[in-house]
Amino acid sequence: MIDFFFSQYKTYSGIDIALELIAVFFGLISVLYSKKNNILVFPTGIISTGIFIFLLWKWELLGDMTINFYYTIMSIYGWYHWTRKKNGQTEFPISWMNSLEKKWAIFLFIITVIFIIFIYNFFDKFTSWTAYVDTYTTGLFFVGMWLMAKRKIENWIFWIVGDIVSIPLYFFKGYTVTAIQYLVFTIIAFYGYKEWKKILNSSHQAS
Repeated sequence: MIDFFFSQYKTYSGIDIALELIAVFFGLISVLYSKKNNILVFPTGIISTGIFIFLLWKWELLGDMTINFYYTIMSIYGWYHWTRKKNGQTEFPISWMNSLEKKWAIFLFIITVIFIIFIYNFFDKFTSWTAYVDTYTTGLFFVGMWLMAKRKIENWIFWIVGDIVSIPLYFFKGYTVTAIQYLVFTIIAFYGYKEWKKILNSSHQAS
């Protein structure tokens, strides 16, 4: 069983294995901070995504690399967005999406998928069914990260769907540690949604 899931690591360098483990560790820590509505989600996330950008470039997984590059940019934006205060109060607390944001989410998903399709076509990377699935998950994760940076509770729904799809996808690609990471992400995202909803309901009762 162990050999089945981890045999591909026999050809990996020790540095790459160590980097993947570090990236996974900080990725998990970042999601836990997000679950707690803690701003440390962003610096820990940047460490994880920065490492994954390098690894995914080496592995020639362009869609996944693009996701992590976008995560890094949005983490910087989210870090700033979450620190903003007005009259001593958090200016952008946890909230539900409004109708305009829902339209923007649909637009962002479509544009992202089109962009990733262009990238894969340009580099002639549509050589496996996984590439087609990548375009879909990239769209989900782009929207999820945008909503998280804006502290919208629906971000968890996009993470859950994208994570569930990514688990077998990464196992098939041979990146077992990363697949396990997405399994844990799914569990945390489920409880993250429940916790954010609890915080949101508490703030409504207080007001």
